[in-house]
Amino acid sequence: MKNLRRYLPQILLALPLLLGGGAKLLGVPQVHASFGLMGLPAWFGYFIGAAEVAGAMGLFLPRLRRLAAAGLVPIMAGAVFFHWRYTPWEQGIPALILLGLSAWLAVRAERQN
Repeated sequence: MKNLRRYLPQILLALPLLLGGGAKLLGVPQVHASFGLMGLPAWFGYFIGAAEVAGAMGLFLPRLRRLAAAGLVPIMAGAVFFHWRYTPWEQGIPALILLGLSAWLAVRAERQN
């Protein structure tokens, strides 16, 4: 139980990032359509997917935890911007929660040995 509490914030952040980043890396058309809607090139979706997956994996490496969380902050801020600009605002709430969790982990994550 102690380990679950210790890793719960990382797990809650990593799962949606692994799923979303994996979908971007696999080229799922519905996911990549959002980048086209913003006028971004197709390769940008793959780049963001790789960054999300790398960031999610870094959350579980004690030496990289804060850096990974800090790197996810601008990615999630971009996701919040996209949802609030191009979709009904309610669809941005999960991205906003992940942004807050990323920022919290970047500031408060303790090094675990």
